[in-house]
Amino acid sequence: MSEPVFGLSPEWLLDAFGRPIADALVLSHPEQYERLRAACPEAAPTAVLAGDPCWDRILAARPYRERFRRALGVGRGRRLVVLNSTWNPESLFGDGGDDVLPALLPRLTSEFPADEYRLAAVLHPNIWHGHGPGQIRAWLDRARRAGLALVDPLHGWRQALISADAVIGDHGSVTYYAAALGTPVLLGAAPLSGLAPDAPVHAFVRTAPRLDPALPLRAQVETLLSQHQPPPEPAEFVSSAPLESAARLRRLFYDLIGIPEPEEPARLEPLPLPPYEPAAHTVPLTVLTGLSGLPGSDEVTVTRYAGPHPAPYGTDAAHTAVPEDTRETDQLALADVVFRHGEPHDPRLGPPAEWAAEVLQRHPHCALAAYVTGPGTCVVRTRAGALVRLDSTSDADPAVYASALHAWLSSGKSPAELYGRGLTVRTGATAHAVTVTPL
Repeated sequence: MSEPVFGLSPEWLLDAFGRPIADALVLSHPEQYERLRAACPEAAPTAVLAGDPCWDRILAARPYRERFRRALGVGRGRRLVVLNSTWNPESLFGDGGDDVLPALLPRLTSEFPADEYRLAAVLHPNIWHGHGPGQIRAWLDRARRAGLALVDPLHGWRQALISADAVIGDHGSVTYYAAALGTPVLLGAAPLSGLAPDAPVHAFVRTAPRLDPALPLRAQVETLLSQHQPPPEPAEFVSSAPLESAARLRRLFYDLIGIPEPEEPARLEPLPLPPYEPAAHTVPLTVLTGLSGLPGSDEVTVTRYAGPHPAPYGTDAAHTAVPEDTRETDQLALADVVFRHGEPHDPRLGPPAEWAAEVLQRHPHCALAAYVTGPGTCVVRTRAGALVRLDSTSDADPAVYASALHAWLSSGKSPAELYGRGLTVRTGATAHAVTVTPL
């Protein structure tokens, strides 16, 4: 005997007397109607093809993708990887399978360079409801402090999905929406139980690329991105009436209550612009740096990881950068660079130059203190006494520029060499022009 199909079986649709519970059963595609007729013919007369309002809101908001990405702090040269889980025990965040996501999180935040990738988690509302928001945040605390964005499960997930460069997901509808958008998808969990064998999502889960937890994660994501060819089926089967759901649903509702529709067009609420929430790293960072070997070059390559990371062969140098407000306070005594983000005139901290002097006095092994005063700007004081301001019109975290300056100074060079000509800081394939001004 086959398993009941979620949402289309008699157990879901008929009352104790075998009669349809609902006056109207809204479907988004004719293939669902054919499956309904086969699974529960008694409910077939109540079926109405009215599209998918959630999908329509996503389609209407796609022109604002870059705004949504900026809201998450995903700037030039940076990729957004969304981790998505539905609420089945065998889902990516489920507790009935391999417990995939909790095992992946420490590796994701330490294997992916912090300034080249942004990670965001979209968890089904029932996960939040079942365990409680406090427990979810506690489980994901280390990952959040390492830069993971925990997306609002009701109001922010669509914007994150539109923004994504890749999705690591499961058999849930959000992952299927991602595939319908043409976004590269890796399945970290792929149970077929409970999915109708003739449903499009069953075919998708059966054939989509799999994430192998035993292999390096970044290489799998980058291979996915370079080799991705969007399958046509998800976009075809999400809705047979794209951008028509508002009109069709309102017509249905007014017909059911027996009054005429308003004359003005039916409209869906547009997706709001989420609040600005860039990555906030409050864990010690492993920073790998390299100076260009070209004569007269002022370029420094910086790669930061939110956690321990081995230096690959050929790396010039490595240092530790620790935010002053870290929970790992014991690491401050070992930091080469101490930094913090704050307002330039915060009376609690004092002027940035005084804060930096205080940090160097408190931590005698620290070589450089950096106060990030705003987007693109930080004030830096070195152990040798130099006080400079680093400015850039780029959208990178200015603490990256402080680490680049530390690498420059550690190679035996002077900050005065950069006055007037500036410093070029490279994160991944992106170059950031930074001016260096003595104070």
